[in-house]
Amino acid sequence: MTSALFIVSEHGYWGEECIEPLTTLTDAGVDITVATPTGGVPVVDERSIDPESVGEELAEHVRDVHENDERLQNPDPLAAVDAHEYDAVVFPGGHGTVWDVNQDRHARQALLQGVAGDESKALVVCHAAGILAFTREADGSHLVDGRAVTGFPNEWEADIVDDDDLLPDGRKLPYWVEDEVKAAGGDWDAELDSETSVTVDGDLITARGPGSSAEAAQTLLDELDVA
Repeated sequence: MTSALFIVSEHGYWGEECIEPLTTLTDAGVDITVATPTGGVPVVDERSIDPESVGEELAEHVRDVHENDERLQNPDPLAAVDAHEYDAVVFPGGHGTVWDVNQDRHARQALLQGVAGDESKALVVCHAAGILAFTREADGSHLVDGRAVTGFPNEWEADIVDDDDLLPDGRKLPYWVEDEVKAAGGDWDAELDSETSVTVDGDLITARGPGSSAEAAQTLLDELDVA
């Protein structure tokens, strides 16, 4: 059976970016394990379940899965799982990833393992693309150097943070994903003129944001050759 490891933020994952791939892969018969940096229950960003922002149907769906999916409610500690055992590693986005997942050495190792195998894949969504800027190969080179990628663009970030880089909840954003990925050599194109943005470069799949989650999930299934 095809398997996938989801590495989810404890500081705030974006609902659709996790739940859409999680349910899509589950419906396709993929065996899924959820891990978080410490093994604590992942936290869903409240803005991603605000009916006025995302619609009542999506908000209700995300909240229901978040609260009732045993995999999300009983995650493994990231250090206790071996990404080599999975066919895919999935990194849902959300601002929370900039504080935990993107900075976690076990998460970075899982990403390297996801793109190193003959058959394995890695899917990185939205703000989780920041992990690409901090992940290095054994020779010290950046994993993302020369790779075509997409992710959460500066143009969108500017509409969220204030002039001091403070988020609506008062937290200061420590870095902007697009800036860091470009600085690490990524060939960045968030395709702002397109409704969705999903990029495949070898075993690495990246997606721009929540609106690209469904396409990203299907692209991962296609790359894994799962019907």
